[in-house]
Amino acid sequence: MSHDHTHDHDHEHSHAHTHTHSHDHGHSHSHGGEMSMEDKLATLFAHWIDHNDSHMDNFVSWADKARAAGFDDVAASLEEAGRLSGDVTGKLKEARDRLNATAG
Repeated sequence: MSHDHTHDHDHEHSHAHTHTHSHDHGHSHSHGGEMSMEDKLATLFAHWIDHNDSHMDNFVSWADKARAAGFDDVAASLEEAGRLSGDVTGKLKEARDRLNATAG
């Protein structure tokens, strides 16, 4: 059951992912001050690329399982999702490389 609700205050929260993959979501070091935008982006690119690759691998794995169970159309869609995830990873790497080129 779902319902609409609002909160009148700002707050931080954490959540658990309901899927498994082989990387850590932790971020447990402190900074002497605010991170620069360049550092933030570099950190995010590393996380996004790893996270997206994990999803791509998961889609491909489940496509194989779906095909083995006779769900060829489902498998084809999952394989396409995997290919599209690869395209997303490529764009993230392109953006990361552009950031690195400007950082010099």
